[in-house]
Amino acid sequence: MVSLGIFSLISTLFLVLVAVPTTASSSKLSPNYYDHVCPQALPAIKRVVEAAVNKERRMGASLLRLHFHDCFVHGCDASILLDSTSAFDSEKKAGPNKNSTRGFEVIDQIKLEADKVCGRPVVSCADILAVAARDSVVVLGGPTWAVQLGRRDSTTARKTTADKDIPTPLMNLTDLIKNFKKHGLDERDLVALSGAHTIGSAQCFTFRDRIYNEANIDPEFARKRRLTCPRTGGNSNLAALDPTQANFDVKYFNKLLKKRGLLHSDQELFNGGSTDSLVEAYSSDAKAFWADFAKSMMKMGNINPLTGKQGQVRLNCRKVN
Repeated sequence: MVSLGIFSLISTLFLVLVAVPTTASSSKLSPNYYDHVCPQALPAIKRVVEAAVNKERRMGASLLRLHFHDCFVHGCDASILLDSTSAFDSEKKAGPNKNSTRGFEVIDQIKLEADKVCGRPVVSCADILAVAARDSVVVLGGPTWAVQLGRRDSTTARKTTADKDIPTPLMNLTDLIKNFKKHGLDERDLVALSGAHTIGSAQCFTFRDRIYNEANIDPEFARKRRLTCPRTGGNSNLAALDPTQANFDVKYFNKLLKKRGLLHSDQELFNGGSTDSLVEAYSSDAKAFWADFAKSMMKMGNINPLTGKQGQVRLNCRKVN
């Protein structure tokens, strides 16, 4: 009886150790993080993302942007998902995010589905953002990559940091390079990740000054954009960042060569500066763009992740446990 009891106890401990990753094993990100913790997690995320993007193609760009805006604020820790509390202001209220970041309800749905198939809340909101970004790109015809996993979630948000660290559509090339370098990203990462603008749209207020006041813009392109973006009003009117905004291709870079970049920051990548050659290379070589985009996404996803006993795995992505 005693031996059976000891055997049962050892078996139970073994199952617990297999089910819950130790601090040592989770101190580094790994694409295999959920293989034993919950093998059903990634397929569940993929199902929800595919359904959401197929329902509204623009959602793919929105989910990709959430991951980007999360990582550029103190690292990839899902702080962007937190609503305001008495302790902090939400990053959703920051200038680069207010009335523009979207897809939060899709993240909520993914979290519910992941926790359901896993039987418990083991998938972090930060990992959900990273995987949803990758799956969105794939649905829209872009490359795939092995997402590094094992992030944990922040217990605070940083609105002031979001206002300061997320690059704006008005930045010049020097400031863009400096901004990306601050996050450990180089010029190749800047151009490759800017290629995410091959999908999605921008609001009128983000490109109004460019289409009315800038000289390095194709006149016909500016004229067409003015039809839906008046000098005053219509701030939220949308325009495609790329003529094939629902397909992950190289048309974004082709546009820059013709001075048809929608945002000031877009055209800065091809305006006589150090990144011109990369834009030219990607415009004629989709495989090179895809390969560099995938590498840069993995690099960006590794900005200051919380691992081990840091942070937490939130039960609800919108609030701290």
